[in-house]
Amino acid sequence: MISRRQMLAGTVVGAASLMLPEGLALAQPRAMAKEVLFDPDIPVLGNPDGDVTIVEFFDYQCSYCKWGFPDLMNVVERDGKVRLVMKDWPIFGEASVQAAGLVLAAGETGQYAKAMRALMANRQQLQWYGAEKILARAGLDPALLKESLHKDGRRIQDVLARNYAQARAFHFRGTPSFIVGSAIHPGMMQERDLVKAIAAARAA
Repeated sequence: MISRRQMLAGTVVGAASLMLPEGLALAQPRAMAKEVLFDPDIPVLGNPDGDVTIVEFFDYQCSYCKWGFPDLMNVVERDGKVRLVMKDWPIFGEASVQAAGLVLAAGETGQYAKAMRALMANRQQLQWYGAEKILARAGLDPALLKESLHKDGRRIQDVLARNYAQARAFHFRGTPSFIVGSAIHPGMMQERDLVKAIAAARAA
């Protein structure tokens, strides 16, 4: 099982504390940039063969992440050529870690997108077993997800550890935080911001 000790570090901070300048160029080594954009252990939403990748570091208990999710999906679906990689960064406690693990486990049965949408649509604060109830209402089997999480726990734990290390490397201070192409955009992005960032990525 993924533990708080393994996955949570430092203090819990919110999106309002972000300080990096918007549009800062990705200045990490090429190998790390590839790992961030193309982690094979994270399912891809949108167009897997798209010409621009959007990465969002998020938490299922982040209000800003959930408020912005419909705009993000609308842009991705309307554009048709965007890869979307959602990187779990569970900074809001144990319930966030549990939710992230269950959704990543759902990817093993092809239900990642369904599970993610169900949790992102939830407007209530999660408790430790809240994610299971929400996923059950969406038609998923929590018992099977927990079994998959137990069997695949090491891989999922490694995914969350990589996400955390990457977020720290980019000096992100909260969720949501985005990378669009090779540009860093800390903080919430509205629909017009996403469209503009995608166009800039294609022009780069």
